[in-house]
Amino acid sequence: MRGVPLRRQSRRRAAVLLAPLFLLVPTACGGGGGDGSGPAASPSADVPGDIVVASGRDVTGKNGVRQRLIDAWNAGQEKAGTGYRARLVELPGNADEQRSQLLGALQSGSAAYDVVNLDVTWVPEFAAADLISPLPGSLLDEDVIAPVASTARWGGKVYAAPFNSDVGLLYYRRDHLSQADVEQTDLTGGLDWPELKKLINAVGDHKPDGYDKGWTTQLAAYEGRTVNAVEAFASAVPDLTLTDEDGDYAATVEELTEGITELRRRTEASYVLPDAFHSDEAASLGDFASGRTTFLRHWPYVYPALHQAFPDDDRLGVTALPGRAVLGGQNLAVTAASQRTAKATDLIRYLTGKESERCLLDAGFAATRTSAYTDDAVTCAVGAATPSATPSATPSATPSAAPTGESADTVPRDAAGRPEYARDILLPALREAVHRPRTPLYGAFTQTFTTELGALFADDPPGDAELARRLDEALGRALPG
Repeated sequence: MRGVPLRRQSRRRAAVLLAPLFLLVPTACGGGGGDGSGPAASPSADVPGDIVVASGRDVTGKNGVRQRLIDAWNAGQEKAGTGYRARLVELPGNADEQRSQLLGALQSGSAAYDVVNLDVTWVPEFAAADLISPLPGSLLDEDVIAPVASTARWGGKVYAAPFNSDVGLLYYRRDHLSQADVEQTDLTGGLDWPELKKLINAVGDHKPDGYDKGWTTQLAAYEGRTVNAVEAFASAVPDLTLTDEDGDYAATVEELTEGITELRRRTEASYVLPDAFHSDEAASLGDFASGRTTFLRHWPYVYPALHQAFPDDDRLGVTALPGRAVLGGQNLAVTAASQRTAKATDLIRYLTGKESERCLLDAGFAATRTSAYTDDAVTCAVGAATPSATPSATPSATPSAAPTGESADTVPRDAAGRPEYARDILLPALREAVHRPRTPLYGAFTQTFTTELGALFADDPPGDAELARRLDEALGRALPG
């Protein structure tokens, strides 16, 4: 994880339990509609054969929920004798490396991908470069959560369908709060940053074994730093728009100054774990699980792994992130070079449908459809909540039992089988989430943003106004406008 030795047995245990997840952590969705989106190609234009789906790794593991959904679609195609079959290809590397691989493959035509699973920030870039095709507007019906649906559009057209979403959340250790004599250890009602700092101070006065600092997050020089900074900026300036609807740079020095001031407050040495400045998702998760911090900013997909690390007790809690939280996730798009456009669109419609989204939610992803969280009649029928099990001839929406007869699932669930926090915490967080800048030049934006903000974490940081001036000039060079 960074070569830092695990000093205590509890930390070693946490590392062992979470190790499989570390290998899978990604580096922090018919006919044309009337929205300007292009119609799918006619079925007669399609060439029967494999529909190749290129994606990053599935954090639910080998034979995870994505593969199970594809297997279920394939079973239907085989039964109908259509001559089509979907095949999932997982790309190696972190998110930046996967983006480079996909761009290179689609621009050169070196890989015959029909469907690509894109990070939400990549959609404008791939659409503007004509690497993906417009899709029917009907894929974004009213059931798709509004901020999530907007990630699939660019230039007035629908270019993708939200597959699984993501949003920043705050995980916390109830046992740390109890030890510090905090009366209210259930924070599901939410809190703001001043309240969070008060709790950190209380724990600091009664330090648990192995405790270092109050909270940790992902501040290394990669996308994690961009996400944390955008959350701070959006919290400080509620109407902040770093880019306009055309993707051009649109912020002011004054707005950047306010955002930097907020980011500085959140990363004060007395509150944040020093290792956070070099941490990614895996490292910050391990530090929290081992007890070095009381609070952790992370994504929904770690909810099952943390409950595996803390089974059968009440030590773990999760709530909305104080202030604004960034929206993440992946969207499915059809490549412009695909010879199976209509059938690939049919596959996407299945993978992002109501029942599939419920499967994704049960397995640990953030679903993109409201019905997955609120409609008990919408269930998963492919056993997707149990990624480690082999496919069963009998569909099941609930986790399977271990050979001993005990449930392999440690996730707290509501009466309908959803993760317990999904409806009251995760769904509202998705509805209130903010976007990172939407621009075809997002790669240039995030590299510039991450690099310039690195000065804030240096030994002799500049003042907020000076750093804002530098950032403004750098973003002006990196982006048009």
